[in-house]
Formats: sequence, structure tokens, C-alpha cells
Amino acid sequence: MRAGDTLPPLTVPITRTLIVAGAVASRDYQDVHHDTEAAREKGSPDIFMNILTTNGLVGRYISDHFGPRAMLRKVAIRLGAPNYPGDTMVLTGTISSVEPDGTAEVRVVGANGIGQHVTGTVTVSVPAPVAEEAG
Repeated sequence: MRAGDTLPPLTVPITRTLIVAGAVASRDYQDVHHDTEAAREKGSPDIFMNILTTNGLVGRYISDHFGPRAMLRKVAIRLGAPNYPGDTMVLTGTISSVEPDGTAEVRVVGANGIGQHVTGTVTVSVPAPVAEEAG
């Protein structure tokens, strides 16, 4: 792992089920995340993903890449273009810096058909591999 390394992209189909399930799982009962008519009344063309679901997807992206021993230390994201049903979000990442202790900062972008849905950084600690004990 070196600064400048890129992570393979993760493609996430944005389904109505993903949006609603993510909102319910995170206890975000705002109607704009599950009720199409209410979302339209508030000026949105459809329901849209909440930030907690996006945060979870960013965390999954990083932990899937770095493995089960990786520990997310900080996730700092900002939302932009909404994720609507029927679109696709592609998450990409670039390692910005690596510390000698195995802590890295990764710049993450999630883009959909209308722009950047999420931008931010994730600080992740990746422990050194454990040497196998001689038996």
C-alpha cells in the first residue's frame, strides 16, 4: 500500500429496495427515503438515499478492499447529487497517504448519472500480517 495507489471501483446499483432498507435499518424514517409522493411534494423527483446508507457503503468499500483486520478510524463524507432509484453509483478510491504504523488516508468519490453523490476521506488502520507460529 502506497500513496497514489488506486482501489478497484465498486459498482452499486441504486434500487428502491436498497434506499428504503438502508433508511429503515438506520432508523431514518424521513418520508423522502420511502414515500415517492411525499418526496415529490417536497420537490424531489423520487425517493433518495440517506447519508447513513451512503456512509455504510463507503465503509464497506474500504473494508472490502483492505480486509477483515482493517479498522476504520475516521469517515468524513459530504453528499452531493442524490442517489435515485434506477441509477448506479460507482465508488472509487485513491490512497492519499500512508503512515509507518499502517494507517492510511483514502480519498473516496461515489459518482452516479447526475454527478458526484459522495466525496470524502476515510482513515483506515491496516495491521501488519501476523507471522505464523512455528510448530
